Amino acid sequence: MGEFDAFTGLLDYPVYVVTAPGPPPAGCLVGFGGQCSIDPARFVVWISKANHTYDAALAADALGVHLLPHGHGLAELFGGRSGDDTDKFARVDWHHGPYGVPVLADAAAWFVGRVIDCADWGDHTGLLLAPAAVGAPPTGAAPVLSYRDVSGIDAGHPA
Repeated sequence: MGEFDAFTGLLDYPVYVVTAPGPPPAGCLVGFGGQCSIDPARFVVWISKANHTYDAALAADALGVHLLPHGHGLAELFGGRSGDDTDKFARVDWHHGPYGVPVLADAAAWFVGRVIDCADWGDHTGLLLAPAAVGAPPTGAAPVLSYRDVSGIDAGHPA
């Protein structure tokens, strides 16, 4: 669908690392996500069905959503490696946040949200989150990593 690809090629939006408590903890780079309600506050993330984190995310009561600082360290690890063969959490500083969800120490900002619904939308499943805790950035924080910034990362999961 070339016309639609041309349209989406003009878009640039934040990317996120989504984490699930496991065991073991799981996490992946997510290119599709965003706020979908103001009152009540709601956010949706779409997880690829091909991703190692998929099963852990569907089984979780809560997920972590992390905005990334510029630089490809976290993006490369969580987007370019699969949890099938890499313990991503052994390579980063993190702690257990609310609901036991892994919180990445080097994230620009994060929130933990309770999973309140999910929907199958093609090759991704959307998980609707109700924010429960937030790690907000300091005032004047630098811009966060975007979809275009990570376009050169080859997905760690099978296509």
